[in-house]
Amino acid sequence: MHKLIEKPTIIEAAGNKPKIIEEYIGRVNSGTDVVSIARMKSPGGWIEPAQIPEFDEYTVVLKGVLRVESKSGFNDVSAGQAIITPKGEWVKYSTPNDEGAEYVAVCIPAFSPDTVNRQE
Repeated sequence: MHKLIEKPTIIEAAGNKPKIIEEYIGRVNSGTDVVSIARMKSPGGWIEPAQIPEFDEYTVVLKGVLRVESKSGFNDVSAGQAIITPKGEWVKYSTPNDEGAEYVAVCIPAFSPDTVNRQE
């Protein structure tokens, strides 16, 4: 049977500035642990602590630019582009431009604070 998701749940985000995470599908909003799908809205100058997640993350940028850093360098992912970040890889996300960014993140398995492994 289909399960309609009426609205997302707002999840508290890590980082130096307020970022909005709207989880549509995932552990919190739908009780789904195999995948999470969320829309992110981050302000210009936002920086998230580095992490070594236990999930693959697939990100599609809708507006602005999302910077994705790895140990070997970084990619600036612009609106209309996507990036795949494999589990177990050191990664740090930020939005370097003034306009910030809006993007959709899909995590497999679903995002969890216990499996993101933030590097404080």
